[in-house]
Amino acid sequence: MVQSVERTLRILELMAEKGHPMALSDISGQLNLKISTTHRLLRTLIIKGFAEQDPYTGKYQLGIKTFRIGNTALYNLDIRAVARPYLKQLVDKYRETANLAILDQGDVVYIDQVESERMVKMIARLGSRAPSHSNAVGKVLLAGLSEAELERYLKVSRLHRYAPNTIVSAKELLREVERVKKCGYALDLEETEEGIRCVAAPIYNHLEKITAAAGISGPSSRITVAYLEKELMKAVKETARCISFKLGYMAK
Repeated sequence: MVQSVERTLRILELMAEKGHPMALSDISGQLNLKISTTHRLLRTLIIKGFAEQDPYTGKYQLGIKTFRIGNTALYNLDIRAVARPYLKQLVDKYRETANLAILDQGDVVYIDQVESERMVKMIARLGSRAPSHSNAVGKVLLAGLSEAELERYLKVSRLHRYAPNTIVSAKELLREVERVKKCGYALDLEETEEGIRCVAAPIYNHLEKITAAAGISGPSSRITVAYLEKELMKAVKETARCISFKLGYMAK
């Protein structure tokens, strides 16, 4: 390693870890560096915009450039690349189709899928759109909206009935969204199409916002309600938790 670079990175890591302005003596003491060396490295960081010094207290903190670079790194994470290995593990174990979906203008958009190898299976074309109120991934994504956003969604969306079990009442949908928030998962019990059941869980980003949903679907002949509740629900929640962690979400 290049010593000066390694020391500079240690300074950045320390300030990030502490999360508050630090005195020069504290930084040098905690990193076991000479005051003169620490000061020289900090001056370079300030010149390049990676650190700032409070003119009144003389203490140092991270500069705005570290924020921009950190955000760029997080937003450059391809959620599909991050999620796919976990979706594949889910499919390998349970032999049903796994999906990754996002919300766009109130609709579910499927952005990735790992198909079951079974002959009878659920398939959604990548990029295809689906109603949010009648499927598990959609309910999860609606649960990530603010109250105002959810209110706007209900004002402009027509809750069509696609199957006998489809939720078509705004009040009932609101109750379902609240249940999803509390339980951390959503079910589709033949609400979009008769004979198809699904369970989905939220994927959070580094800002602790629901950014996507992971779900597993299959025919009701194999996916009973008991199987959903005893096996698949826990597995999908764990899959979504692992993906969220990879995206920078720090679970409380």
